[in-house]
Amino acid sequence: MGAGRRRPAVCEYCGCLDVPAIAALTSEHDDLRAVARDAACAARAGDQQAAIAAVRRLLTLLEPHTEVEERALFPAMAAEFAEHVASLEADHSSIGVALADLADGGDWSAGWAERLDAALAHLFEHILREQDGLFPAALSVLTPAQWEVLQEVRAEVASRDRAAVT
Repeated sequence: MGAGRRRPAVCEYCGCLDVPAIAALTSEHDDLRAVARDAACAARAGDQQAAIAAVRRLLTLLEPHTEVEERALFPAMAAEFAEHVASLEADHSSIGVALADLADGGDWSAGWAERLDAALAHLFEHILREQDGLFPAALSVLTPAQWEVLQEVRAEVASRDRAAVT
């Protein structure tokens, strides 16, 4: 999914954005894409410091988002879509490792910008797979109790993150 591409059209008609938990995850995806674009623009401009700062912001946004998905949404979806969920979990791991490596800086001349491009392309594809597949499927799979768990996990993660800031 290219940096300038809009959210998939499926979100405009499937109704998943009417569910607060999915709307929040989708909004986080939008934030992730915006910061990823900042990182890519800085890298293209040759500003490694700004690119690294954007990658660090990206990791800060990605960590709680990933935790909510992995603790609540993925387990609820795994019975019906085990392979897809396992693939998305593997994406989380590989994207997180790649971004953490990039956040450490490293040698700009040793392909840092190219590694950034690859990591961001993987992130954008992952987001598309969630928004085009997993989120709409969740509408028909999750029970009211599972939606409640998702909201509880989100609240717990947000509360912990707020406490860490203060």
